[in-house]
Amino acid sequence: MEILLTNDDGIHALGLKALFTALAGAGHKVHVVAPMTEQSAVGHSLTIFSPIKVKKIRENNFKGLGISGTPVDCVKWAMHFHLQKKPDLIVSGINNGANVGIDILYSGTVSAATEGALAGVPSLAVSIDDFRPLDLSHQAHWVQAFIQRFDWTRLPYQNVLNLNFPACEVHEARGVRLCPQTTVVYRDFYQLREDPRGNPYYWLGGEIPMHRVDPEADRALLSENYITLTPLQFELTNHEVMDELQEALSSVNIQP
Repeated sequence: MEILLTNDDGIHALGLKALFTALAGAGHKVHVVAPMTEQSAVGHSLTIFSPIKVKKIRENNFKGLGISGTPVDCVKWAMHFHLQKKPDLIVSGINNGANVGIDILYSGTVSAATEGALAGVPSLAVSIDDFRPLDLSHQAHWVQAFIQRFDWTRLPYQNVLNLNFPACEVHEARGVRLCPQTTVVYRDFYQLREDPRGNPYYWLGGEIPMHRVDPEADRALLSENYITLTPLQFELTNHEVMDELQEALSSVNIQP
């Protein structure tokens, strides 16, 4: 397969290099186009008010292109300028930190995969429930085996597969669970701090109220050491509410 590999942790990230090694080692043609610097939580943002710069990166057996932009910039530039044709698959990750629940909307990792899916390319986002992993080679080989075995032609148009590993060794995981996205949102808070000159600044924090999380959804299962897999789609129209609004509007005479 011809695979476009990207992430939001940056081109020097451990998870990206682990996936490159596993996928290239299995005989896939892997094109790495990733941000030069970490772009976590940038969501689906684009660079439109500054130029995109590209730098070739070579480190031992790893090679790729670093982009001065967001994960979505990487996918757009790769598909519309760098590559001669669309890849067979886009893989984004392995991200440090899980991307479940509301994180899916904030995640640069998932957004990169989403950009590919919107362009009609099967896409996979991969994350681990650990912000400081030391070795992701086993997770990368698991992903490679999954890619080989899954029939990507069966993935519906403009859908993304969102894969998350628990914070344990792959052989210690309790299995793989297909599950829905957690709908519970963060309980946000800001910490007020002072810089060395006595000026105030604010640091965002937050936590998910776990007692409200569906035990069969991704966040709960990941915490129970399951590998979670969730198909995502991005057609956001609420058709049920449209019907209600149509009924409401038909009973009200609103003149333009």
